Amino acid sequence: MMASTNTIETLRDIAFFDGLPDQLLWHLAKASEQQHFATDALVFREGEPRAFFAVIVDGNVAIERTDTSSGQEGISFRLATFGPGSVLAEGSLLDSSPHGSSARATRPTNVILFRTDKLEQALEDAPALHAALVSRAARAIAERLRGADAMLAGGRRGPGFGGATRKEHDFLGERDVPDAALYGVQTLRAMENFPITGVPLADFPELIIAHAQVKESAARANMTLGLLDTTVGDAIINASREIQRGRHHEHFRVDMIQGGAGTSTNMNANEVIANRALELLGFARGDYHHVHPNEHVNLSQSTNDVYPTAVKIALHRGIATLKDSMVALVAAFARKGEAFAPHLKMGRTQLQDAVPMTLGQEFMAFAHTILEDVDRLTEAQALIREINMGATAIGTGITAPPGYAELVRTNLSEVTGLALITAPDLVEATADTGSFVQLSGVLKRCAVKLSKICNDLRLLSSGPRTGFGEINLPPMQPGSSIMPGKVNPVIPEVVNQVCFDVIGGDMTVTMAAEAGQLQLNVFEPIIAFRLLRNIQSLSNACLVLRERCIDGITANPERMRQLVEHSIGIVTALVPILGYEKCAEVAMAALQSGRGVYELVLERGWMQRAELERALNPASMTGGTT
Repeated sequence: MMASTNTIETLRDIAFFDGLPDQLLWHLAKASEQQHFATDALVFREGEPRAFFAVIVDGNVAIERTDTSSGQEGISFRLATFGPGSVLAEGSLLDSSPHGSSARATRPTNVILFRTDKLEQALEDAPALHAALVSRAARAIAERLRGADAMLAGGRRGPGFGGATRKEHDFLGERDVPDAALYGVQTLRAMENFPITGVPLADFPELIIAHAQVKESAARANMTLGLLDTTVGDAIINASREIQRGRHHEHFRVDMIQGGAGTSTNMNANEVIANRALELLGFARGDYHHVHPNEHVNLSQSTNDVYPTAVKIALHRGIATLKDSMVALVAAFARKGEAFAPHLKMGRTQLQDAVPMTLGQEFMAFAHTILEDVDRLTEAQALIREINMGATAIGTGITAPPGYAELVRTNLSEVTGLALITAPDLVEATADTGSFVQLSGVLKRCAVKLSKICNDLRLLSSGPRTGFGEINLPPMQPGSSIMPGKVNPVIPEVVNQVCFDVIGGDMTVTMAAEAGQLQLNVFEPIIAFRLLRNIQSLSNACLVLRERCIDGITANPERMRQLVEHSIGIVTALVPILGYEKCAEVAMAALQSGRGVYELVLERGWMQRAELERALNPASMTGGTT
């Protein structure tokens, strides 16, 4: 096969091949083939052996990885997007191990492809070519890793966008936007203005999906009312549905904490959907004459009804996940409650001996107190199903036509599967953040109670020789860099810290809600961030606590019985028979002499042995329940 002059010229312009002499480029071009990939076509698939590397001539290719943690099939998340001049799958030059990710064309894309089997002859004819390609592949991979590290360190989390740029403008002027990016000029400005937490919207996919659901529902309502051209509307709907399936999330780059009451988030969604709709219609990104972020995607809407509505939908989904995690934790505690039912132990108040109980009763109480909070979360969920779509700027409905509010609510209920209701007073609903405060309070309640349980687990397992030692937590890791054999209760400790963070987050939500002024609360971004993060953290904490602690707890029944037999707390069971004064006398005598209650009562002749054994029977002292 003869090398094409055009191919050699193209390779010469690629930075990856800088410094390669024409002779080596000629051998490389001989082993090449040109290939076209339609929009959404896979260039290579995760898990397949590496069989080629490629150079993008025109178009864009996204690198994706499948998420298996959610249990849902077909959900993938994008790690990076590459444009003309970028090299793909250069790792095939180093080994033939399977691809760790997939590559998908995001628009019609042409590449020059180099299959490893065809390269073998070229490398045999020109041995220097092999060394040159391997060194360049290693350097390219190292540079990408360094770029990822720098992006993380600088608070620019998310994928990079290589290649050319396009011109976009707003009323502040014109800017260069990466052509591989679906976001536009307003998102670019927000990324520059708010490098605050380093936590982008992409870290909360449920919020991105909720915005896409709102945009789809609004487009359908506008089409029904004759406000939106069917072709444009269908493209917006299809782009929104792609986002709902987990696509394009890497283009949501704005920081979660931002000024502007969520406008940057809304515009990020508007621009991504507009540019993807343009691609679906065959137009270039940024060609907003055909599909405009404001005039079409944001039609009949404002940030002030879109953002809080999307936040509520995202929170509703997050609460459902948290409830599932808590119910699973409840079941784990209940299983231990049943298993530990026979084990008698001392109950304690104020860290002093109180009265006997069973370990099963203690663990069942843990289960029941968490289950109560599942009910409280359900009540909070009901409150956030009230939305203010159709309110637009301040609740007066300006720019939203008659009938729009009910149509968009109906559509959104259908898309989300939630029984949403439109607030009866949209002015009040646009200014009010009471449902967020209510939810935050419930999350704080969950955190307080969960943290208290973890405190108890740490106390009950303390020791192993000089503490309570009534239960054993599963050993997860060595506990000290200096004390051999020490194992710490690291799982309850980490859950404690999650709970402290959630409790502090409630104060943030409280202050942000209080700081609203007149017809709008501009601090909803920090409210959304704290609530979504608190829900996420609590869900993870419940999962970790269950899987890495509760399921593996074992009891020390002999230790518990020993403590019961040597405790003066059992004297309380004799109060109905002997009276308070006599029982107090026995308690003090036992405390001073170190002798047992049982022995002292018999010695005084106040009760017969059989009568005393009945009174101090474990079933009698613990209520006969677990």
